[in-house]
Amino acid sequence: MRAPTFGRPGLKRTAALLGAMTLVLAACSGTATPTTAPTTGPVETGSGPTPEPKTLEIAYLSFAVANSYDAPMLAAAQAAAAAGNAKVTVFDANLDPAAQTKQLQDAVASGKFDGILLQPLYGAGLVTDAKAAIAAGIAVGNIDQILGTDNTTAESQIDGLMTNVVFVPSELGRKIGELVVSACAETNANPCNIGYIWSVKAAALDGALKEAFDKATAVNPAIKIVAEGESFYTTALGLKASQDMLAAHPDISVIVSADQAITGAVQAVAAAGLKDKVLLVGYGGGAIAFQGILAGERYGTVVQMPATEGRIGMEQLIKAIRTGTPFPGEDPLASLPDNGVATKANASTFLGLAEWPG
Repeated sequence: MRAPTFGRPGLKRTAALLGAMTLVLAACSGTATPTTAPTTGPVETGSGPTPEPKTLEIAYLSFAVANSYDAPMLAAAQAAAAAGNAKVTVFDANLDPAAQTKQLQDAVASGKFDGILLQPLYGAGLVTDAKAAIAAGIAVGNIDQILGTDNTTAESQIDGLMTNVVFVPSELGRKIGELVVSACAETNANPCNIGYIWSVKAAALDGALKEAFDKATAVNPAIKIVAEGESFYTTALGLKASQDMLAAHPDISVIVSADQAITGAVQAVAAAGLKDKVLLVGYGGGAIAFQGILAGERYGTVVQMPATEGRIGMEQLIKAIRTGTPFPGEDPLASLPDNGVATKANASTFLGLAEWPG
């Protein structure tokens, strides 16, 4: 049987239909302009890799680089700077307030620095130049000692200050005084004669410490300062001052000073054969102080945290520069156990917290 055949009119209609379908398909395919660009690879989101933050230039104004208390503070600040992509230039005042003022002025005038971290010798004397630095667009931070005239607070005393990580002198002086009151009670001496060794007598810090010390010890009228000396935070001058005191006043019951000077006093008391009669009170909380307390060479010390101040101060300054947001004032000592006062009863606990040799 033969297959049926179509006449020419049917072929024309079929051809016309196929042609129309081809046009429709063409119109629906790539001949129209696409609404989105075709892609041949991964779609770009526009985020890309995070750019490396700018390397910041920070001036660090130390009160004395060679000081055993300052050294761990500076080291901690430098480590924090390295972690935060910042370069530190150190200025060493070497216990000279006038030199530190000049160094601050030079740092501002150089136009080199994004930020300045101050460790004041005489904070009240740096206020004017710190304000000038802020006005020049430089971020200013402060650590350790007070930048201003109020020694009773850790709050910032300068508008625009980015960070203020400090101990409060009135609190430190009060604790030293209360420790001396306890020592005098233990000796049961009346009068309880005190040998007081200043660190830097002309410094604002020493004046604030002494004022708070006097208020704290006033509760016991038997406490009397009968001799004074000055150590400049050194063991050698602490030794000499103690020797002079004991020679002039062999009836001294307590010698008080910074831990470095008390290390000298330990030697003087032992040499004079007065180890069991003269109690030694320090401040700073160096490792050697805790060791001496446990060994029975010292009565006690008040703890300070130089490395913590240096680390937090630098971290906050860098973050404040990058974000434009300042930090509130902070006293790291406020969180210490037993109010930061170490005696034989708790010295072993503090020994593991020591941040400097003493």
